[in-house]
Amino acid sequence: MNASERQRPRPATLHRKVWLGLLFFAAAALFFGRDHLFDWDSIEIEAERSRRFAQAALGVPLAGTPDLKDFDGRLTAYGLSLGAPVFIRIFKREFELELWMKRGDSFHRFATYPICRWSGSLGPKLSEGDSQAPEGFYTVDAKALNPASRWHRSFNLGFPNVFDRAHQRTGSFIMVHGGCASIGCYAMTDAVVDEIWRIITAALKGGQPRFHVHVFPFRMSAENLQRRAEARWISFWRELKLGHDAFEETFVPPKVSLCQGRYSFAPGQPGGDGSHEIDARCPGTARPRS
Repeated sequence: MNASERQRPRPATLHRKVWLGLLFFAAAALFFGRDHLFDWDSIEIEAERSRRFAQAALGVPLAGTPDLKDFDGRLTAYGLSLGAPVFIRIFKREFELELWMKRGDSFHRFATYPICRWSGSLGPKLSEGDSQAPEGFYTVDAKALNPASRWHRSFNLGFPNVFDRAHQRTGSFIMVHGGCASIGCYAMTDAVVDEIWRIITAALKGGQPRFHVHVFPFRMSAENLQRRAEARWISFWRELKLGHDAFEETFVPPKVSLCQGRYSFAPGQPGGDGSHEIDARCPGTARPRS
């Protein structure tokens, strides 16, 4: 055994260190209470990132991935048609992307896909180069699609939107794409992004001018907000919850506006396709004359 081999930690030693670390945080959670661990979200997010990256590297589908081979059968089972308008929601903490499709006068959830990787922490993106995945309300049209992305396929979220710009937030090229690497983006794996691509391109070709992507830090329950009541971004998250709940009331994407520096929402109308742009004016404000 040479010197370098003697210095290299044995696998058993590494495993013991990992288990000791997990036991430490479990004991701390029991002693202090899980909700009082300041960075518990960060700890669990990093652990989940590592697990998903390892699975993707091995070519193993992530847990919760729909049966991609039975695409037509799944559409039929839900009574949905390719080419119908679409709507997307992302929940960072749960590593989930929901894809909804219009059927009749409202939208119905077609699939919940596991996100392979997103970067940064819970909270909005603030500036170019902060490696933070954004939160908020975005729209995507045909110009935002890139079929020849370095990450297989991608579409641009449109960050910064009118809200972000009003708050001097900067950044560019924030994508939903394939693969399992991210610097501010949402990576879905190639196989999953192929299915998403098939649905969104059909919707845009079918006449939907743009679709909404609403990005939340976590599932927007009252309990989840209360657990993070002391967090830096709690006021912003409560604002996001208003938009979240507006969709939950009608299952039509709400109309999103910017009013006095804050998001404002009007209920989506039955039969609407959720294609409106995010308005930079308060609701009911007349457009200035040219």
